[in-house]
Amino acid sequence: MSIEYAIIVKNKTRLETLIERFNTKAQAKFYIERSGGDFADYEKEHETFQQSLSNVQRTLSKVVKNKIIERSFLPSFLFNANQVVVTVGQDGLVANAAKYVNEIPIVAVNPDKERYDGVLLPFEPGNFIAAIEKVMADNYRSRLTPFAEAKLNDGQRLLAFNDLFLGVTSHVSARYKITYKGKTEEHSSSGIIVSTPAGSTGWLSSVFNMSFGIHHFLDRNSTKKTKVKLLDNQLMFAVREPFASKRTQTGLTAGFITADSKLIIESLMPVNGIIFSDGIESDFLKFNAGAIATISTAKEKANLVI
Repeated sequence: MSIEYAIIVKNKTRLETLIERFNTKAQAKFYIERSGGDFADYEKEHETFQQSLSNVQRTLSKVVKNKIIERSFLPSFLFNANQVVVTVGQDGLVANAAKYVNEIPIVAVNPDKERYDGVLLPFEPGNFIAAIEKVMADNYRSRLTPFAEAKLNDGQRLLAFNDLFLGVTSHVSARYKITYKGKTEEHSSSGIIVSTPAGSTGWLSSVFNMSFGIHHFLDRNSTKKTKVKLLDNQLMFAVREPFASKRTQTGLTAGFITADSKLIIESLMPVNGIIFSDGIESDFLKFNAGAIATISTAKEKANLVI
């Protein structure tokens, strides 16, 4: 494999987004401080990120040509097998990039260890170049991480690196039929989360945190939190806040999705039904009445350098 280019993928900082919204830094500062916020924290975050990004690009330039693209350009950017992708940002940026790069190696850099947990970010600006050199020598180790797939009965499909959400665009209840392991129920809930192994420490973990918090409130002697570690060929679904009534049931609220036990959801929502992935609501499928989604592990995988 001949690497000709490194593509650095970044997202805008909170400060950059604020300046776009309020036109100038001074106006952004006025708004944040008038609201009681700490504008200095926005500045510090921005400065740390820019320094890390500059270090990454300067170091890369010594070994390979490179260019920077914004996360928003990922859907339209043409990647090829002679590239390596370097993400500089939070864990979510890895998830966003992975869906578009077609198993090109991804070297994920944590630009701010004091601020970001970095579950998916094994490298820092000071040590990532060794991974790049190994990729260029085609002598690197990686973790092939599966995607979740939502496929509609009209052929549309959506991939997720971390998780899928099936529900409604507002805070009203989602209505649907759920079929799992031969059993079907009608549901009214706040929607369904489907998690991949990579996403099990993200949104899905918040469901476990909520259930533990309620259980601990009722039983102060309970001290052990439930955790789940998914296998590479597994997904897990969890129904949020299922409501029992004369028409709706709550027997199917969680389960593992494998090749032998796919999840099928039929929308009963006349409008505003949606499926989106990895927390990006702009990356979505309409999921209104008549639409049937089959949830399974996709054939595509992300190639994360370790």
